[in-house]
Amino acid sequence: MPLPTDLFDYSLPPHLVAQTPALHRDHSRLLVVDRASRTLSHHVFSDLPQFLRPGDILIRNNASVLPARLLARRPTGGAVECFLLHAEPAHGTNVWTCLVKPGKKLPPGATFTHGEAFTGEIVAKQDNGCALVRFSTLGDEPITAVANRLGQIPLPPYIEREGTATERSHDIERYQTVYADQAKQVAVAAPTAGLHFTPELLAKLQTNGVSTAEVTLHVGLGTFKPITAPAIEEHAIHRELYELPPATQRVLFPPCGRRIAVGTTSVRSIEDFLSRQSAPSDQTFAGEADIFIYPPRTFRGIDALITNFHQPRSTLLCLVSAFLAPGSADGIAWIREIYAEAIAREYRFFSYGDAMLIL
Repeated sequence: MPLPTDLFDYSLPPHLVAQTPALHRDHSRLLVVDRASRTLSHHVFSDLPQFLRPGDILIRNNASVLPARLLARRPTGGAVECFLLHAEPAHGTNVWTCLVKPGKKLPPGATFTHGEAFTGEIVAKQDNGCALVRFSTLGDEPITAVANRLGQIPLPPYIEREGTATERSHDIERYQTVYADQAKQVAVAAPTAGLHFTPELLAKLQTNGVSTAEVTLHVGLGTFKPITAPAIEEHAIHRELYELPPATQRVLFPPCGRRIAVGTTSVRSIEDFLSRQSAPSDQTFAGEADIFIYPPRTFRGIDALITNFHQPRSTLLCLVSAFLAPGSADGIAWIREIYAEAIAREYRFFSYGDAMLIL
């Protein structure tokens, strides 16, 4: 029986869409969901250690966000916005798949520049609305280095910004986890459940016997793509590259403690990996997650989940619904109840919003 997409819709008062992060990362609110007792309790994120125990493993996405939004000009003077999505080394150095605006005024062969920092040339247009862009830079500098100097953090469309230098500096710091690996600057959207952690909170968890394991999922724009099909099963899920090092693989075979995913990106990586592999390897596993998780799916590699509050009609909301009641569709009605409670208590939603812990 198909699942109507309308089951994953809800109304959110606009003022509950968080435009800025909490003053301190771990001062975000935390809604704790106990699946065994089917109860909710209300806390702040710094209370997290009281819900974890020695032997627990936090599986977290260490991808770093690239300031991927570049502003430039066409030879006519018209403004261009170029959004770096992912490198295309098979096509040459400094060639990337990008979103460019205005797309209709940038056919193959068109160019755009930002002073002397870079010139972009449209190599080809793709059916999905993206473009293949070749960048020329001073001294053949990687375009990622240019982006780190001049680019803007690619905030989700529901976060409104004037684009001031102060806002840019603040977002570069806060739209990034404290454990992001700068050598893995592969995300165009933050793994937002991890934004609530501080070095002090992580140190306290480690002292309490909670360990960490890393995954790297190349978070893409598909994260924000709503489901437009009338039934969930008709939606074409986006694909995202991920990497699992040997140490993380080993905590999955067999499990040696509760595996607590920090964010849906971590869940997606682990569940996709376990659908492909039946034993750990001594090599880093690199794959492409094309898994769509929705009720009544079961979970093989995750025992608890830390997540933010997600957009209506999103694949992430489907995943959380499935995790609330694995193997059944009961999580659909329950997540509607949970979100109604969060709205009534004025929790803050989406990327810069509050968090939920599902045990």
